[in-house]
Amino acid sequence: MAGLQSVWEGGWHRGAVRLPSPNFGPRPLGALQVVDLVVVHSISLPPGQYGTGAVQQLFTNALDWDAHPYYQQIKGLQVSAHFFIERNGRLWQFVDCDQRAWHAGQSFYRGRANCNDDSIGIELEGLEGFTFESAQYEALGELCRHLIERYPLHYVAGHEHIAPGRKQDPGPGFDWAKLGSELPVNILELPSQATPGKPDLFSG
Repeated sequence: MAGLQSVWEGGWHRGAVRLPSPNFGPRPLGALQVVDLVVVHSISLPPGQYGTGAVQQLFTNALDWDAHPYYQQIKGLQVSAHFFIERNGRLWQFVDCDQRAWHAGQSFYRGRANCNDDSIGIELEGLEGFTFESAQYEALGELCRHLIERYPLHYVAGHEHIAPGRKQDPGPGFDWAKLGSELPVNILELPSQATPGKPDLFSG
């Protein structure tokens, strides 16, 4: 247990920059025992611009809606993810993993609806349809390995797989095989490929 204690402080990852979001709630009774899904998203604010700090501001309800014309389309939105991985691999955490983050929306996967209830949401800085950085795959793989130590994970899926037709992130630019190479063999079930679709610039 020494290794586990060195990585986790409750549901908070010690290696992440901690920036608590007010956008979360309790998981339904019993759901914590079956947190078996990681949902991979992609986001950049403004769309296609990286390193602006706007994603962090969005997840903490601190975004200036007048700072960019695009923000008027999402004005008032209250969302969060458990984690956010920047292009350089830097890891942020907004919600305790024992709590329910607001990342999946209306969703259905592995025979269950409301994926927020029993999943971990991880946002990658990027634009769907485009590629992601090696540092992000490495950080995501390491994070998943650490999550396996604490939760009974079995599945990893994209937002596009749990909300097909409504969401298309992380999109065809995400390399599922590359992520698989970062993970323990035969522990996590990954999609064989991303679902093609029309770009959806925000993945809330």
